[in-house]
Amino acid sequence: MRTINQCLKGTILYEGGSDSSNFPGEENELLYHCTMDSAEKHGHKVINFGCYEDESCCFSYIEIAVMISMLLSSRSIDFVVTGCSSGQGMMIACNSLPNIICGYTANPQDAFLFGRINDGNAVSIPLGLNFGWAGEINLQCTLEKLFEDEFGIGYPPEDADRKKRDTLLLKEINGLTKRNAIDVFERLDKALIQKVIQKTNVMEYILVHGKDREILEFIQSKR
Repeated sequence: MRTINQCLKGTILYEGGSDSSNFPGEENELLYHCTMDSAEKHGHKVINFGCYEDESCCFSYIEIAVMISMLLSSRSIDFVVTGCSSGQGMMIACNSLPNIICGYTANPQDAFLFGRINDGNAVSIPLGLNFGWAGEINLQCTLEKLFEDEFGIGYPPEDADRKKRDTLLLKEINGLTKRNAIDVFERLDKALIQKVIQKTNVMEYILVHGKDREILEFIQSKR
């Protein structure tokens, strides 16, 4: 269980790039500042990996999900705020990969319940769908509800113990049904891995802060 009294090292990483019109630089700044405002006051550290408007590559939600798996599997970071146009594709891609439990958080209720009950390590936010006028208000409120209290405490209070037991059971099942991270990375299409490795700021961060030797060696061998 992670609590608001512990330093949660989180990151922002979402679909986009130089030839993507979905998420311009201003939206990256908006997502970053909303996450900072919501998380840092609880003692969490926020790292912004983009994607940035001036990057030479455009990364798909699948490629971003592989990066997220590398970050979490290497234990470089603890939590990821991510997203794509609808938020759904990114959530599904993340949940297909090792060491990620990603929730779809389109509104404050989703975020609050995911944090309190499901105790995952990533959230996917819709950054195109319904993100119109005053969309930043919903985004800020959603992130506020995500980080405002302890993760994994159960909800509602009268059912908290049962909810916590179910969450632990689901995590056990999730671990049993997924391959080891290195096994997955080795089996992925070589062109996909080579594209992922081009996200330099993510790879360099893993090489400096990662704690899984096999993943560090895998990344070094592909550069």
